Amino acid sequence: MVFDAGTAMIWILFLALFPMAFFWLRRAWRIFVQRDYSEVALKRGVPPENPKKWAPITGMLNLTAGLMALWILIGVPLFIATGVRIGPFHAFDAWSALAGSTIWIKIFADFIVSRQAHPYQWGRKKKE
Repeated sequence: MVFDAGTAMIWILFLALFPMAFFWLRRAWRIFVQRDYSEVALKRGVPPENPKKWAPITGMLNLTAGLMALWILIGVPLFIATGVRIGPFHAFDAWSALAGSTIWIKIFADFIVSRQAHPYQWGRKKKE
């Protein structure tokens, strides 16, 4: 393997999956096990009025993305070291597409959930 810019980007993508998987699985743990809804459907750092309603969606999103990242983190070194295939990890194109798609889908889905949980108020703001 020749060390060039492409190889560096491969390693950066692979190593960036470690903290992402950790944070996503930790958020799922907090939502499902600890019943901590402080990080559910945040919009500008503020949770919605009823975060318990959006907790299953956000928790499943974090759990799915975290497990996908963990699957990649286990599958790529396993294939390189032993040749055992537990997924599409035989080529860089396959696992990097899976990792990139997971990251982007997680970002967009979090955005959609946060906007659904904080509906836009039409008209003038009421004086209190």
